[in-house]
Amino acid sequence: MGRVQQGLLSTGLWQPQLSAPKAAGRTASASDNFNLLLLPLNQPGPAVPLSQLRGKVIFLNIWASWCPPCVAEMPDIVRLAKRTNPDSVAFVLLSLDQNPEKARRFLSRRGITVPAYSPGSPLPTAYQTAGIPATFIISPAGKIIGSHEGMAKYDTPEILGLLRRWQKQK
Repeated sequence: MGRVQQGLLSTGLWQPQLSAPKAAGRTASASDNFNLLLLPLNQPGPAVPLSQLRGKVIFLNIWASWCPPCVAEMPDIVRLAKRTNPDSVAFVLLSLDQNPEKARRFLSRRGITVPAYSPGSPLPTAYQTAGIPATFIISPAGKIIGSHEGMAKYDTPEILGLLRRWQKQK
């Protein structure tokens, strides 16, 4: 199913429609948006508070290894990550797998090295969604500047341009 959805994504028909946070009911303060502890899945090291990424544009994708649309959009997110500067844009793949080891094996099998994590604390209200995949683009100050629920093609000139514009606004 994931391969079929990857083929559909490659047509370019599933462009993300980034919605404004207030339209989605996400009105928490920017500092509340950083209250999340990240447990590394595919890189060594201790837990990382999301607040440690303050000052960077954050591309936060909420996914699970058992979710075909999540699996389908993952290669596209990896391509986008390779086109950005990691000093100013942080990619956070946040797995909702109940068993973090399943997510680790999935990432290893696919050769995905974009930083992936499990939540080490409850998700802030701003990131709670009705379904996955869900993606949030967060400004260097912690404000959600766009979000999209559902599968989408992210490796586009529009999304890359958005990330680059915001990385200049520290």
